[in-house]
Amino acid sequence: MKKDQTEAVVSQKDYEALQALYAKANAEMGEWKNKYYLAYADTQNLRKDLEKDHQAAIKYRAEGFLDGLLPALDSFYIALQSSPKDAEARSYQQGFQYLYNQIENALFAEGVSEILPKVGEGFDSATMHAVDVKEGAEDGKIVQVFAKGYKLHDRLVRPAMVSVSKKKVESKDDNKDSKANKA
Repeated sequence: MKKDQTEAVVSQKDYEALQALYAKANAEMGEWKNKYYLAYADTQNLRKDLEKDHQAAIKYRAEGFLDGLLPALDSFYIALQSSPKDAEARSYQQGFQYLYNQIENALFAEGVSEILPKVGEGFDSATMHAVDVKEGAEDGKIVQVFAKGYKLHDRLVRPAMVSVSKKKVESKDDNKDSKANKA
């Protein structure tokens, strides 16, 4: 044999060691490939979550501003419920009504909607807050509206403040007292 051929010949033992090294490198490559795919998937999920959060932040950006504006809107609303007798006061009230409508229109353009329940409607705990309970003919009917509620798109900013009716339950003692009073 020539010298070049002897150097090229690898012993069986060296060949098996190289095969084991190759198998180990292949397995390690598979592990790193899996780690890469997991990291890539996590990055994509994070990107989607951040985009969703960003969209929600843009959609509800006016919520803090609206919280600060609600007391002024409530004051406007209460003031506009009165009916002044003086002609000059009526013209001022008309101007205030115009301003109030402009503010409401600007808010509606941003996705704000009012929750203004009517007296006699049923109580909805999802959009209303019962501030007071009064006796009435039926349970769960609105007796009085104290303040409007507001939603920003589909998110409740403030529930409507209402008074709700509660049917009076006559007890046995009440029946005895009423019979005794009649006799």
